[in-house]
Amino acid sequence: MLQCKPPIIVRDFATALGMKPFKLISELMEMGIFASMTQSLDEAVAVKVGEKHGFILEVKHRGEAAPQPTPKDKEAEKKKKADEEETKNLLPRPPVVCILGHVDHGKTSLLDAIRKAHVAAGEAGGITQHIGAYQVDHNGKKITFLDTPGHAAFNKMRARGASATDIAVLVIAADDGFMPQTDEALKHIQNAGVTLMVAVNKMDVKGANLDQVKAQMQQRNSAPEDWGGEIITVPVSAIKGTGVNELLEMILLQADVLELKANPKGEVAGLIIESQFEVGRGPMATVIVQRGTLRTGDALLCGAQWCKVRAMFDDQGKTVKEAGPATPVRVIGWSGTPESGATFKAVKSAREAENLAEEEEQRLRKEATTAAAVPKDISVASLFAEIAATQQKTLKLIVKTDVFGSAEAVRTVLEGIKSTKVQLEIVSVEVGLITKNDVLMASTSSSVVVGFNTKLENGVTPLAKHHNVRIETFGIIYEMGDKVREMMADLLDPDLKEVKLGAAEVRATFPLAKGFVAGCLVTEGKVTRNATARLRRGKEIVYEGKVATLKRFKDDANEVRAGLECGIKLDDFNGYNVGDVIEVFEIQQVRAAR
Repeated sequence: MLQCKPPIIVRDFATALGMKPFKLISELMEMGIFASMTQSLDEAVAVKVGEKHGFILEVKHRGEAAPQPTPKDKEAEKKKKADEEETKNLLPRPPVVCILGHVDHGKTSLLDAIRKAHVAAGEAGGITQHIGAYQVDHNGKKITFLDTPGHAAFNKMRARGASATDIAVLVIAADDGFMPQTDEALKHIQNAGVTLMVAVNKMDVKGANLDQVKAQMQQRNSAPEDWGGEIITVPVSAIKGTGVNELLEMILLQADVLELKANPKGEVAGLIIESQFEVGRGPMATVIVQRGTLRTGDALLCGAQWCKVRAMFDDQGKTVKEAGPATPVRVIGWSGTPESGATFKAVKSAREAENLAEEEEQRLRKEATTAAAVPKDISVASLFAEIAATQQKTLKLIVKTDVFGSAEAVRTVLEGIKSTKVQLEIVSVEVGLITKNDVLMASTSSSVVVGFNTKLENGVTPLAKHHNVRIETFGIIYEMGDKVREMMADLLDPDLKEVKLGAAEVRATFPLAKGFVAGCLVTEGKVTRNATARLRRGKEIVYEGKVATLKRFKDDANEVRAGLECGIKLDDFNGYNVGDVIEVFEIQQVRAAR
């Protein structure tokens, strides 16, 4: 673009085009225009000459305002500068690696071998209940690991773990091969577009078959490298520690290929991995910094929660002052427990963070109120359905868990319990200890308090006893699900079940002062006094009542067993015939099926 104001003088125009004036004059002569050095050119001619030399000529006339940049242009310019600044400050960062796989295939044991620590030993039922974030050093380079649970109830957490990472290591047991959750984890990895690596664990176990695992991988269009595919596959033994160094080297090699970079000087932003409530420290969150450098004293915002960073700890529990990109830290100073998987960002001050969090909370509350206030179309069918729902038995639960991820998983398990007879209503799901307030809330709403991996505050037990509130605590998620199913069944009226005690055949009838008595032979089981009985003649039931009289010879008896003779009279019934069968039974109450 070449700008010039009229008059366009030949000498000045030649200089602007970067050529000698006489050269321009000779060109003009070829065009049939004879002009001197000081002569002015016609605008149309000047434009034509400019185009010939590769310039677009813009002629500005006096009084024309220079074009003002639009807000869109300003925004684009600003973004361009920001992008340039970002690119200039990009530095290599550690890879974030996610360990996934089927339950009990040794994910946590592999992490133990990598960290040279013992996480697996403290797990209830061998199930990782939370997402843990760890950082290790190998050959002077750092690697960040996310340990995700393998149990099916933690689907959301596992899916979230995959979306927060650069490399996913799929752990497959060499003796088991692919299992349902292995396939599920593989789908999550493929959907998240994360680089996949496979660690074939338990190579030391009897029945380990590496080739079988590789063949299963090939069947799933994920062929290993040595079979002509692209998936790096490393055989390891977490228990013996073999192959772990090779796995770490492969992870670093893969990270080099990916050229992972982040801006440590940019505005702080990252991801909440897990949150929990800890006595004495209040709400805490395990976070991974994705951009910028998080420092003590920073103000953070995450949805309706905000934080003034009071302190930060690494995975070893040591205090750290700052955390750069791809570094996991536990942060203290939150206003509440932020949601796992949510993103956080830094703001200028704690006051601004608090105000923004408050605005978000009000917005969410307004949304909930609006949704509740929408009038429903009432039809006769819906009216009857609502009446039926109010008459249906309901088990109400107040759930408390140790960390946010567990809360999500517990809710998933409880919502998965289906019953046509009993409704399950989750009053609230919160993170923290079981408090007196929970007991009072349970008392007013007739709820049961369920705790998962959490303890009771002092004074809760006597208060619960006083208010007749049931509290159940669990360490394993399967057990909690089974117990809740039992509690739902207990709400139903018991089913009545008929249990046959015995039978007697009428062999003769004897007159009494007031009617007749049946002389019988007990053919099976036993006949007891006052038991419920029915007189059957062929297929027809003639009479049903109680065994009023039971005699053995002339003496009264309480029970007569099979093979013995006895006299039986049923209430005031007198119409016994030889060959009738008297069946004796009792009605038992059994727990109703949900």
